[in-house]
Amino acid sequence: MGIRQRMKTLLDDLPLGADIYWQLRGKRKPWSAHYELESLKAVLPQAAADLSSGALVPKDPKKVCLFASLHYWIEESALIGLALAGQGHSVNLAYLPYAEWDKEISPFDLRRQDLYTRAVFAEAKDWLRLTPLAGESFPPGQLPAEALRAVEQVADYDTQYTLQVEETDKSSTLYRLRYARNLHAAGALYAWLRDEKPDVLIVPNGTILEMGVAYRIARMLGLRVVTFEFADQRERIWLAQDDEIMSHNTRELWQALGGQPLPAAARGAMLNLYAARRNARLWGNFARQWQQTPLQGASKVRENLNLDARPVALLATNVLGDSLTLGRQRISATMADWIVGAIDYFARHPEAQLVVRVHPGELLTHGTSMVDVINAKFPQLPDNIRLILPGDKTNTYDLVEIADFGLVYTTTVGMEMAMAGLPVIVAGKTHYAGKGFTLDPDSWEAFEDLLKRVISNPEAFRLSPQQVEQAWLYAYLFFFEFSLPFPWHLLWLAEDFSARPLRFVLSPEGQARYAPTFGYLVGDPLDWSARGLARLNELPAQAEESA
Repeated sequence: MGIRQRMKTLLDDLPLGADIYWQLRGKRKPWSAHYELESLKAVLPQAAADLSSGALVPKDPKKVCLFASLHYWIEESALIGLALAGQGHSVNLAYLPYAEWDKEISPFDLRRQDLYTRAVFAEAKDWLRLTPLAGESFPPGQLPAEALRAVEQVADYDTQYTLQVEETDKSSTLYRLRYARNLHAAGALYAWLRDEKPDVLIVPNGTILEMGVAYRIARMLGLRVVTFEFADQRERIWLAQDDEIMSHNTRELWQALGGQPLPAAARGAMLNLYAARRNARLWGNFARQWQQTPLQGASKVRENLNLDARPVALLATNVLGDSLTLGRQRISATMADWIVGAIDYFARHPEAQLVVRVHPGELLTHGTSMVDVINAKFPQLPDNIRLILPGDKTNTYDLVEIADFGLVYTTTVGMEMAMAGLPVIVAGKTHYAGKGFTLDPDSWEAFEDLLKRVISNPEAFRLSPQQVEQAWLYAYLFFFEFSLPFPWHLLWLAEDFSARPLRFVLSPEGQARYAPTFGYLVGDPLDWSARGLARLNELPAQAEESA
């Protein structure tokens, strides 16, 4: 054992052992912990200088609280808080200094990470009030029953999300860890928010981990809450007011802007984006390549799969335990139950063929594969059912072209099948359901009845030209309008802040671009009607491609 480890072991059990160790080590991050705020530390001096010279006079100052857990969300929330402080708001950032959500951490190391966090934020003390919550305690017995139910619900989601499963073993080590952390967070947040009474709480995600607890506690206390997340577009942010952003509630967006003809510029943008998605290319400021294999042609794929003239249904899966499937049950207990039930239906109805496309994203995950679930239930698939593995070199859009109708849970492939005019039966709660271009059964009986009717005459259920146009309009609104202009993306935080520092965000040009979004973050009403099709003038100037 080295000198440092012996020193740490000696101090480990002392009440102020971590504080003494921190002082002896020179108030810096000397350990190889995953907890890292160095990118924030590097930009805080300049950010503070920018605020000193360029802070704005507030029109309607708000008392703003932010909460974050995990170091990367703390960095993102800190920059948001500094920008809001620069616009005249009073900002308080509370945090829990965790690096991993699924691993135990000793009180000694958690305290060291807390001290390190405080040291990093010292540079911003004139602009950002910091509230550490790691050492706070609140008797669980004094929490309302609603808060305890929220703790249990979020711990359940956390376990599903981490293990990528849909059923939780509440005796597991992971569930017990997540329950304990969420319970502590609930108590600390309940006491803090009850005392602070902010005009708005801003929290990342709002569905899972301590951030999911924060959203629920704040709503329980009757506070205004804004949740935010990032997708795959640079310089854009998703946000929701008094809602979980990951539920992608587009109801008000669609009420305001749906039902109109598809503008030519919006159609051009969607043609370009759709062509990129189909042909395994990047486009514009989208940073994800949706397919790994270029198109091969429908006839080639039909031949490879040995499909005949019977109607073909394409069932596109989600990744098990993905955040976009948590709590999305509508006609079945889980997504896996729905998929197994759908396969069983086709096994009993050989008059149609079923192609199951397991999500290619499973190649990047470590959880249970849908392939394993299917194989366990059906060791030998019937002749009318084909299983496309995650790594198979098959482009999903070739499958769309040979399909007569689609079956989906929440995947956006369902929306894109509707854009191709296919009838799509949606089994889960997804943002594009109920918009007039999908079939949305509300029970298993209704699902099987729809299957029977669609299989008997797929052509009768094909979308009308008006429905297809609305599917394209909705896709445009979701991909281009639902996200809002924002300077710093979580995945490229250091690079983005270098390109768009705080002084730029507070400048007239930066305010023209980002001020509305920062206003929505502090609770200004998000009026989609007033925004209109706001992004048409921002779209990349590229030639349209046939889709």
